[in-house]
Amino acid sequence: MTVLPDDGLSLASEFPDATHEQWQRLVAGVLRKSGREVPDTAAEEALSTALEDGLGIRPLYSAHDAAPDPGLPGFAPFVRGGRAEGSTVGGWDVRQQHTAVDGGAVLADLENGVTSLWLVAGAGGIPVPSLGRVLDGVYLDLAPVVLDAGRDVESAARELLRLYEERGVAKEAARGNLGADPLGHQARTGEEPFDFAPVAGLSRLCAEGYPGLRALTVDALPYHEAGGSAAQELGCSLATGVAYLRELEEAGLSVEHACAQLEFRYAATADQFLTIAKLRAARRLWARVTEVCGAPVGQLQHAVTSPVMMARRDPWVNMLRTTVATLAAGVGGADAVTVLPFDHAIGLPDAFARRIARNTSTILVEESHLSRVIDPAGGSWYVERLTDELAHAGWEFFQWIERAGGQAEALRSGRLGQELAKTWEARSAKLAERREPVTGVSEFPNLAERPVERVPAPVPPAGGLPRVRRDEAYETLRARSDAHLAATGSRPRIFLAAMGPAAAHTARLTFASNLFQAGGIEPVTEGTFEDSGATEACLCSSDALYEEQAAETARTLRAAGAGHVFLAGRPGQYPGVDGYVFAGCDTVTVLSTALDRMGVS
Repeated sequence: MTVLPDDGLSLASEFPDATHEQWQRLVAGVLRKSGREVPDTAAEEALSTALEDGLGIRPLYSAHDAAPDPGLPGFAPFVRGGRAEGSTVGGWDVRQQHTAVDGGAVLADLENGVTSLWLVAGAGGIPVPSLGRVLDGVYLDLAPVVLDAGRDVESAARELLRLYEERGVAKEAARGNLGADPLGHQARTGEEPFDFAPVAGLSRLCAEGYPGLRALTVDALPYHEAGGSAAQELGCSLATGVAYLRELEEAGLSVEHACAQLEFRYAATADQFLTIAKLRAARRLWARVTEVCGAPVGQLQHAVTSPVMMARRDPWVNMLRTTVATLAAGVGGADAVTVLPFDHAIGLPDAFARRIARNTSTILVEESHLSRVIDPAGGSWYVERLTDELAHAGWEFFQWIERAGGQAEALRSGRLGQELAKTWEARSAKLAERREPVTGVSEFPNLAERPVERVPAPVPPAGGLPRVRRDEAYETLRARSDAHLAATGSRPRIFLAAMGPAAAHTARLTFASNLFQAGGIEPVTEGTFEDSGATEACLCSSDALYEEQAAETARTLRAAGAGHVFLAGRPGQYPGVDGYVFAGCDTVTVLSTALDRMGVS
């Protein structure tokens, strides 16, 4: 047996390092084999993925992808965390949202892993006089309470402070946030921001007598829910935070005390790395703002799993989405995380949905030990570069808002809404073309699923920025199909004509079946067209068989009564074929016009 010397040398030391150019050459060779002719130097770009805000993801990152020094956790620029210890001591704050009077649900959450409460009060939530009933049995010196009361913030805050006093909670033991957010309320309702004087009064009260309470929330969810990008969400949060600092300083608070009154709320999506980078970039950007103000501080962050990504069809898949989003929020360094229940888009969550939501954080913290490492994504060339690029994009949008007159004026003029609408329009096109797939909705839908029914949730404030969802275009199509089913006893159908052996037609048959089901159109694959009950058909096979049989098969289907014949594949010259379905086609338009022809209103 040969014994290698223990000289500390790597076994790979005798081999030369591979160069970046060699890797590009190998990638280009693989692409050419797949039919894509690209020069070696363009191979990397050919595999890159475009994101919103002009950002992109390359397939390979290296030490040459420089990014600014992120510093250390708890120190400026706070990229790696606002606290030196991160969440290693007890994990992140598991914060559950409640929008209805249900004291039993509140206690069940607190007894089973939830560590703080987010109470939506006032219009569209819990009546302010009912806060005491909702908090009955809650140890207010142990469970932080975060309010979200819109224009009713002053009365809700006074009621909470009254409860603290009534129940003997020492001022230094009270923790949470009174939740004032005048600009967030303006974004939600379209109304002018409410008077800041009472908010300034609450801020002074917290600064002077309640060290564990904050008075203001900078909520970026209205901009995310209006279809905004990650950079736009960051820019809006900065502009809002700066506006509040100005108001608080004018009211007499020092910069340090003013900064200590703010908590920032961001959306966490199933795009894991983008969420991680967004939270890291947010801390860096706010550190820059406060540095200019003379008091660089960290940013207290509350991450909420994205309402935009929650689907109404096949809602069980939402559990997977929120798990990934929660993981990203934790890795990104959020101080508090709210996991929306999987049935959030349908109505008030039931006990099972709330249990799954709170257990998502529990598993990630207690079983996956996700919080035991501070900033586990730090040092990744990809994450550091994405953080840097997103920070620049967010700062650029913040500057645009400031040039537009600030957050209030940008909202009032409609210019901010227009920018968000442009972003959502571009994203909607990707959703319609299934370039951004939604599992259970635009991909792998289940027409036979039993609908999940819930008690309707309180209607949230409206009149300002819209609230969009990724599933909305497909939801409209499925609702038309459901109405047809209720009226006639059957769904609209399409006959999938499989041509040739299984090896030739299976891939496109599966593709077409998923595509049509996304619009509530039931595919029929067995028997003949005459027996299918369909009025339209779709040819499914290989390109070679299309050349031989497509025209004749289309004529046969038309003779049997097919009013419209699709072909699953790229558009070509096939007599008798009326339309084509293929990867990247405008699926929503195809399905909508098909339902129109089928008489489905």
